[in-house]
Amino acid sequence: MYKFSKIEKIIRRYEKYAKVNGWKLNPNKKMVERIVKGLIENEKKKGKRYCPCRRIAGNPEEDFKKICPCFWHKEEIEKNSHCLCQLFVKCYSSY
Repeated sequence: MYKFSKIEKIIRRYEKYAKVNGWKLNPNKKMVERIVKGLIENEKKKGKRYCPCRRIAGNPEEDFKKICPCFWHKEEIEKNSHCLCQLFVKCYSSY
């Protein structure tokens, strides 16, 4: 089972990161916790907090871009008002 404190610690870190960039975390707390649990699982199984919404190819150079926050998240937020997994959203988003 997950330690709640570890999940909360990661959420707080991502909240700070989002705020600095003018975004917020998805207001759906259950979704945020599910994504963070996926990040923790990937860290346990694969050694890094890979985005749970992206396929890991096994190529370290390619997969490095998929560590959360991923290489594409800023572009996705600008274009779609959220990143692929919907962890980060624009502040004025309807989420």
